Amino acid sequence: MNKKIKIDKGNLHSFAWIVSNLPLQNLKQFALSFVFLLTLNHAYATQPTIESSTTQTTAIKSEESRIWITIGERRFSATLAATAAAEEFASMLPLTLNMEDLNRNEKHTDLPKNLPTNKYQPKTIENGDIVLWGSRTLVVFYKTFNTSYSYTRIGRIENATDLPRALGDGNAVITFSKD
Repeated sequence: MNKKIKIDKGNLHSFAWIVSNLPLQNLKQFALSFVFLLTLNHAYATQPTIESSTTQTTAIKSEESRIWITIGERRFSATLAATAAAEEFASMLPLTLNMEDLNRNEKHTDLPKNLPTNKYQPKTIENGDIVLWGSRTLVVFYKTFNTSYSYTRIGRIENATDLPRALGDGNAVITFSKD
């Protein structure tokens, strides 16, 4: 909603009379005050009166992008990436997966179906990264290291400091859920 100031002859005549009758030192102050008021009026007039749909969508998406990972008695929150693979993965939840250990830095398993891919080469894998290798292999990394492989982002486990201890050695049963 934009408000417009209507300027007519009467307004201009009044303004000219005020300006012509001000002492020179007050004229500067008046001019600055007038400019400030015009700026303030413009800022007020262009403010949205309701929350924009973009803000509303972002708030909804941030709630939709949270998932939970349960390993034994431990529960971790994770944020899904903005990828088609992450969206498709979320539509499959809840899922309880028996994930095998590989290289003492990741747990992996094949998903029930292929997911869309959008590969990127991270160069460094972080503890807590959740990715897709190929189009079907879900990987949860629990150690940070450098890599030359390419993956599709699924998400990231928040506060993953205790993730290695929770996963332990060998296979791990991990439940991914929306609540």
